[in-house]
Amino acid sequence: MAYPGHVTAPVTVRSARPTDAAFAAPLIQATIGPVGLALTGAASDGEAEHILRGFFARSVHRLSFENTWIAECAGEALGVLVAYAGSDAPALDAAYRERRRSLGLPADVASEGQPGEWYVDTLAVSEAARGQGIGARLLHEAAAQARERGLGRLGLLVEQGSRAAALYRREGFRVAGERTLGGHRYRHMVRPVS
Repeated sequence: MAYPGHVTAPVTVRSARPTDAAFAAPLIQATIGPVGLALTGAASDGEAEHILRGFFARSVHRLSFENTWIAECAGEALGVLVAYAGSDAPALDAAYRERRRSLGLPADVASEGQPGEWYVDTLAVSEAARGQGIGARLLHEAAAQARERGLGRLGLLVEQGSRAAALYRREGFRVAGERTLGGHRYRHMVRPVS
């Protein structure tokens, strides 16, 4: 079903299933770009996307269906949220360290999440659904998840100059520092969970 271009029914958020890989993996790679290349050891976005499709259905890693939620309207998938406890980040990266080792690459994978935060690893909305509040809806879902887990803040990284930074500022995120991942500079933004 083609997305009609505007949301006319309520947007719901559900836990992802392994079968969501075909929708989620391309959006995830398009959003994380150089980080996806670094995690997978891939030489191109297409190769990384293919690898992430396979990884998506597996358990216990950062980009697993287990850490993913899908926003949808009338059964049509519109957006993806990948989130997890920041303190779990090093363990969730073990699968990528092992993949890099198997390719003969250095196994150093920079974990992104920080202890004490519910880390929004990836927030992505399909191109046709952008600008309609789907990203904000997914951030509200992330805040609810943080509250359920007793975590007092949301955290995320945003590449400098990204248009998404405006959404994050509107949603109450503030810059708390900077990080370099995959050769790119990112701002660490945080927001208290109220």
